[in-house]
Amino acid sequence: MVVRIAFQNVKSRAEAEDIAQEVFLRLFTRRPDFEDDEHEKAWMIRVTVNLCKDYLKSSWFRKRADLGDNLLSRDGNGEVLDAVMRLPVKFRNVIYLHYYEDMSVTEIASVLQQKENTVSSWLHRARKQLKVTLTGGFGDE
Repeated sequence: MVVRIAFQNVKSRAEAEDIAQEVFLRLFTRRPDFEDDEHEKAWMIRVTVNLCKDYLKSSWFRKRADLGDNLLSRDGNGEVLDAVMRLPVKFRNVIYLHYYEDMSVTEIASVLQQKENTVSSWLHRARKQLKVTLTGGFGDE
């Protein structure tokens, strides 16, 4: 889960694995007390998202040249995955957490430290953008 969240944020398998490694390093060195498994999962998602944001803000990331490290699969869901990866980061996060991790809007809002209405809006806008992208701007399926 951590690697997938990091990958859909930074779009690089190597960087996603580095971020995941950092998340687990923080988990083992800081040893936070969790109320239950859901609290631990929320903590790991929050740390992953924060590390991705830090990575994307770093001067190294902004000044590097992209060598085309596009590892997106081209199997049956390749078109959908490509469309999701072209969404802004905040939209990718809510789509991933809602559809792949089966989290409710309330849970996503808690993890991302946003209001429920904000998360609902992001989810609605992401779906709208995906529909336009995947249907070529036509309303038919």
